[in-house]
Amino acid sequence: MSRPRTEVRAGEDEAPQHRGIITVCVMAATLMQALDQTIANVALPYMQGSLSATSDQITWVLTSYIVAAAIMTSPVGWLSARFGRKGFFITCLAGFTLASMLCGLAESLTQMVLFRLLQGMFGAALVPLSQATMLDLYPPEQRGSAMAMWGMGVMVGPILGPTLGGYLTDAYDWRYVFYINVPIGVLAICGLVFFLSDTRRNSKLPFDWIGFLVLSLGIGALQLMLDRGEQKDWFGSTEIVIETVLAGLGLYLFVVHVWLAEKPFITPRIFADINFTSGFLVMFAVSMVLLSSSALLAPYLQNLAGYPVSTAGLLMAPRGVGTMIAMMVAGRLTNRVNPRLLMLIGVVLLAGSLWQMTSWTPDIAAWPLTITTAIQGFGLGFVFIPLQVVAFASLPAELRTDGTALFALIRNVGSAIGISVTSFLLAQNTQTMHAELVQSVTPFNRMLQTGGAYVFWNSATSAGLTALNNEVTRQALNIAYIDDFTLMLWVSLPTALLLLFMRKPRVAAAPSAEHAVLD
Repeated sequence: MSRPRTEVRAGEDEAPQHRGIITVCVMAATLMQALDQTIANVALPYMQGSLSATSDQITWVLTSYIVAAAIMTSPVGWLSARFGRKGFFITCLAGFTLASMLCGLAESLTQMVLFRLLQGMFGAALVPLSQATMLDLYPPEQRGSAMAMWGMGVMVGPILGPTLGGYLTDAYDWRYVFYINVPIGVLAICGLVFFLSDTRRNSKLPFDWIGFLVLSLGIGALQLMLDRGEQKDWFGSTEIVIETVLAGLGLYLFVVHVWLAEKPFITPRIFADINFTSGFLVMFAVSMVLLSSSALLAPYLQNLAGYPVSTAGLLMAPRGVGTMIAMMVAGRLTNRVNPRLLMLIGVVLLAGSLWQMTSWTPDIAAWPLTITTAIQGFGLGFVFIPLQVVAFASLPAELRTDGTALFALIRNVGSAIGISVTSFLLAQNTQTMHAELVQSVTPFNRMLQTGGAYVFWNSATSAGLTALNNEVTRQALNIAYIDDFTLMLWVSLPTALLLLFMRKPRVAAAPSAEHAVLD
């Protein structure tokens, strides 16, 4: 006897044949949003000439998207509860697809920034909505595999973005960086319209305007500060100081408001779940390491190790391959092995790879470099997938969309902070170490007056002095990279302590006959 179709949790009454179609549509939405975080980066120089923008102005193409996405991530839970997940999901996907097409048609910088703002606003909800849909769509015993599929889109998207963007720009035009979203978005929308069930709507749910505005102020100012700090010389700039003050004020007012307001749009009840709160903090630490280590690795390979661009790209591939393999393995093991043990193994592998990177020198060979980066990717995958399962294992279903939105928000904030801090320290420590090393470079240093050192670094000649300065800079840069790798090591280690606070998810019941059809 078939069950009546009522507006309950999305996916609860999906027929098995529909689940696969919905998964493909949801994964397409996830991959589109994840790709657009980085796909436009390599096309910026081409956009700059086409849109008649300066090098400082063209960065707003990236900044506008990041800030809009960060601000609009927070109210995803309320919007989904108020209007229903299906309608909200389709609206956001349609808006993102339309904004992508408009970005490709933009004829001026003003139009491009405006359309990127719209793209960020609509795209902010795609990742948390897709994760919430996948969690509802699959029974508990299959969520590990479901999160592995979903996680591949989130993790691999930013890695593939620059490669795909470079290919489309080189083979066609920078506008195809945005046009590629249109056919994918249209197909995904059709699938969701016909096959996704809606969730229960609460038309009387009030919106917490004060909470939204102060959080938007804090997150928006923080993202601007992190994104523009390096360009503006950080706290030597009045703009950065103002943005820092506004970020601190907005976040402080939001925390106070959440605990004092009767009905804040992000309820503090969500943090009463120890698994979610611990997972929230682990996600912040992992996000700091995830993109910052990737951002540091490419220039390290090219500028210090001396690899050409094509070879450097190939040497970075094992990290992504390791992540994908680990996600598939972790997805299979999550329901068979204590997921906290899997995360501990992931943290150990991640910390071990970072510790190994602290001993790297510019003449690092390709083979040990490949092994280290593959182990790092494997560790990230082993942390990421079980974390998604454990963090939401005991969270009430009505808080699930709020939880996924907060995870998306902290992932973006953690990544932005990680990249900004490591970039700042890299530049600062390079200058500091250069000044310290130069103190030993004097005419009285006997090691510089004999053998090959005297031939290549003879300070009496302009060529020798230039070569000597280049070598000092190279050594200072290597030390600065080691300092960054050490910082990431110390960021990753405390996550092991957070695992102690997590509770092992309850063993799921045996699959029902309906779910067994999928196996």
